[in-house]
Amino acid sequence: MTGFLFELSFWLAAPVWLLMIFAPAWGPTARIAGSPWTVVPVLFVYLGLAVPVFPELWSAVSSPDLDTFRELAALANGAGAVWAQVIAWDLLIGQWMYLEGRRLGFSALLMGPLLVLTILLSPFGLLAFLGLRAARNRRTARASLAQAAAGGAT
Repeated sequence: MTGFLFELSFWLAAPVWLLMIFAPAWGPTARIAGSPWTVVPVLFVYLGLAVPVFPELWSAVSSPDLDTFRELAALANGAGAVWAQVIAWDLLIGQWMYLEGRRLGFSALLMGPLLVLTILLSPFGLLAFLGLRAARNRRTARASLAQAAAGGAT
């Protein structure tokens, strides 16, 4: 059962990822990506995996150290619970990136690979996105200053 739940956590999140990557301009995609409810099924899988190992999970999070976390991760349900948690949080990060990218006018050809990177290695994907977002914001601020200066000069 644990193996099934482990895999299920990804497959519950996959449709939202697929929409954001392959149908970013489709009307319902933005509505779906804008909902925090997309992660609830994954969180139920997390609960199904976490409850049986709750004492070990509590030990690992209430006084974290590497050995306690290793002990948790050595349990099938412990590793599965951590995986489901990562899937849920990665999906929320991806949804925010998708929505923020649309707000900033980033192209789907840019956002698609960034979202794939986020699925696979979310810290790298998020850092890349944050860097691009900061660069866009700097460019926009400079353009606004230049426009204000040009308007004041006339």
